[in-house]
Amino acid sequence: MVIWFIHAFKGNQKKLAHLWRLDGARERLRLVKADLMEEGSFDDAILGCHGVFHSASPVLKPSSDPKTEILEPAVEGTLNVLRSCKKNPSLRRLVLTSSSSVVRVRPDEDFDSNIPLDESSWSSVELCETLQIWYPLSKILAEKAAWDFCKENGIDLVTVLPSFVIGPCLPPDLCSTASDVLGLLKGETEKFKWHGRMGYVHIDDVALCHISVYEHESAHGRYLCSSIVLDNNELASLLSKQYPSLPIPKRFEQLGRPRYDFDTSKLKSLGFKFKTIQEMFDDCITSLVEQGHLTQSV
Repeated sequence: MVIWFIHAFKGNQKKLAHLWRLDGARERLRLVKADLMEEGSFDDAILGCHGVFHSASPVLKPSSDPKTEILEPAVEGTLNVLRSCKKNPSLRRLVLTSSSSVVRVRPDEDFDSNIPLDESSWSSVELCETLQIWYPLSKILAEKAAWDFCKENGIDLVTVLPSFVIGPCLPPDLCSTASDVLGLLKGETEKFKWHGRMGYVHIDDVALCHISVYEHESAHGRYLCSSIVLDNNELASLLSKQYPSLPIPKRFEQLGRPRYDFDTSKLKSLGFKFKTIQEMFDDCITSLVEQGHLTQSV
């Protein structure tokens, strides 16, 4: 049985329709209404489960109060799920979706382009606060809170740290990440130019990574999940050549950010293989065209 915790949709059947269209959904899917900020609201759903995957976290820019809109839901929401996990004697493992941003936000002088970032790295809380980049800060605080809680309560925790996720979209309403990609494919550069240098990963690989670290008994600790790291201009050059009919910019303004790469050997040691950047965008564009968000053929 697969159980989805539904927080944001609050029973909106139109927004849930795409889930019921999944293969086997009628036989194996159960939707449970829950609230990240309500302690105990996950108890009934988690009780009896062998595995729990917690992936919910706010990603939108706060309108006025980042602590209330971003930080508290990320941290307290995670702890509320963990408190329910603590009550479940059947739980074998909890897999938490963190982010590659919890390892790559650091002062320029802390980067060594010859040493890829790995799971031993942590981003700087102080720098996140100074730059007011609330999403990375929320993921740092949430992951660290999860490690502390699970250590104190004997919960087997594994965390997955995906980079920027690309691929097909299931829901008809695009998330903020997919909206940014759609903007890039339409020639808009404002949001992507701030990436500077960024890791990219296929959404299928992110899902398979979660399953892999759950199923491998030897899996432990943190796992970076990223196929490739590219500068904006590397990405723009690749995409403009691959999709010449789309108005993708050929160059971006250079921001002068440090060069870095990710060491994903820990995940690959489980036999994991990543899809390519071409596969990510092929599948993404096909999905956007099918859903009517992108009309130009490629």
